Formats: sequence, C-alpha cells, structure tokens
Amino acid sequence: MPAQPTPTPAPAGRGIIVPDLASHARILGLGGYRPRRVLTNEEICTWIDSTDEWIRTRSGIIERRWAEPDETLAFMSVEASAAALADAGVDAADIGCVILATVSHLEQTPALAPQVAHQLGAVNAAAFDMSAGCAGFCHGVALARDMIHSGSARYVLVIGAERLTDLIDKNDRATAFIPGDGAGAVVIGPAERPGIGPVVWGADGSQAGVISQTRDWKSFADDPSGPRPIWQMSGQQVFRWASYEMVPVAQRALQAAGITVDDLDAFIPHQANLRIIDAMVRALKLPADVPVARDIAQAGNTSAASVPLAMERMRRDGQAPSGGTALLIGFGAGLSYAAQVVTLP
Repeated sequence: MPAQPTPTPAPAGRGIIVPDLASHARILGLGGYRPRRVLTNEEICTWIDSTDEWIRTRSGIIERRWAEPDETLAFMSVEASAAALADAGVDAADIGCVILATVSHLEQTPALAPQVAHQLGAVNAAAFDMSAGCAGFCHGVALARDMIHSGSARYVLVIGAERLTDLIDKNDRATAFIPGDGAGAVVIGPAERPGIGPVVWGADGSQAGVISQTRDWKSFADDPSGPRPIWQMSGQQVFRWASYEMVPVAQRALQAAGITVDDLDAFIPHQANLRIIDAMVRALKLPADVPVARDIAQAGNTSAASVPLAMERMRRDGQAPSGGTALLIGFGAGLSYAAQVVTLP
C-alpha cells in the first residue's frame, strides 16, 4: 500500500471544532448600529417635491439615518455584531458560522461576511452573505436554528446590514424618502427549551419586478453614459401583497409554534411602511396590549437590518420584555418572505 501524504496541520487558531448536538436554539444576544446622521423629512424635501405631511401619511416615516462615508457596511456590521456578542457573553472565536443578510454590498466578490468574521476574530467560523431582500434576516435566523439542531454549529451570528442610500436616486420622489441605513445582529445558540419556532417561508418570483434594480451592471458597463442602476419599487403592488398575503404567513408561523396572538409579548414585522404594519395588526386581530414595533418612524426602511434594529429598539425602550415571545416576519424583494416565533433575548 503506497505511503499516505502527511496531513497539513490546520492554521493556528483554526482547529476543527465539533459542536455538541443541541435539541433547541434561541437568541442569546442582540446588538444594533445606527448611523450618526439623522435626516428629517424637511431636509429630504429640499431635493424632492414633497412635504413632511405627505411622507408621514404615506409611510409613517418622520426621520431616518443615513451612513457617512466612514460608516461602511462592514463597519456597521462589526459594531452591531460586537454588541450582540457582548450581550450574549459569547467569544467571537466560538462562533461557528456568520450569516450576513444584505442587498447593498456593492462588490460582487468577495462576500462581506468573511471580512466581518475576520475583523471580529471569529477565526473558526464559516461565513457567507445572503440576498433575500427585506426577509434576509429572518431567513438567517431559520438557517441558524437548523445549524444548531443539526450540530454543524454551536453558536451562529446572524447580521442584517444595509447601506440602501448607496442604491437610490436622491431626486426620485417615489423612493428617496423611504430608505435608511444601519445594522442589527443576533447571536443564536443552544437552549434547554425551544426559543425559535419553525420558519414559514417562501417566494413569488412571478412578482420579481415589483422591487428591483433599474438596470443590471452588465448593461451599465456596456453603456456607462446612461443612468446608473438604482433601486425601484412599485409601492401600491407591494402594499397590497404585504398587507394581505403576509397575514396568512404570520398566522401559519403562530400555528407552527403552537401559540396564538394572545400569547405574544411583541410583534416585530419588517419596517416597510406604517400603513402595512397597521393593516397586519388589524387583520391578525392582535390584542391592544401587545406592543408592535414601529421603528420605521425613526429609522426608515432598512431592509435586512429592519427586524433586528426594531427588536433592539423595543428592548432598549422597554416595550418588549426580556424572555418574552415575539412574532418576527420579513418580506420584500424577490418577492421573498419568512416568519417565525422567537423568545427575545
């Protein structure tokens, strides 16, 4: 039998880690980062033909955060993640996987997650980006739960981060007032009792054009004299789809977790539009004493960062109790959606 080659030793700090199989998973820590610059509706209206009243009525947005040049997508992701790790009491080297949900990383390659993992010191982690629009964070939570159940990771860092303001036309009256920037992150790990319910998710590719990019980068490269690719949305179609189609998804997530709306301590939907949120609350017949995330008023629509940032604000403001039960739902470009019931950290 021929001699076998000598195995190459693993790099220092990157030994093989075999996590314990865990029966259950839950969110152990939470962190967020909001850019320094606050833009009011009045400021936005200096470059679009609109008014503060019109914007508030249409979207519920009063102000939003826009990232400065030094507040890169990586910087915001690292800041939010470091806060989540500290909150969880978990060392970065113990993270088995980093999932970064975003649509605004403007480099085709490399992915941003490995760079964030490196900056955090998560030397033993697999790392990858996920593009599922505004549902990306909830997709990441579902994957993290399954990783922990299967034993492929003991701790998973899930990040939702966006710099949507890099993707807009500041002078587009239909969309310029909507987006905000920021990052939110959670550490998910093993638990003695169920802390993350089964995911209810899906996609409707027949409506892919409802939220899309105006041009692909190949056509822009072929004709750079034309307008650059920007984000666009058919607002009325999104409103109808989210207001009506997402309610059954939320109900199925509750059923999958074995609870009803009366058992909820918080409802944390994607912060797309205040009218959509209020329509969902009515359709779900949510009890009046269940707090509802309305972070959109101060943050705008932050896409994949929306749900974790809203969760972070609710906990910081004392609106949702630690250890309480919350229904999360994300929905957007794709059209993609995902919902699950979680125990709050």
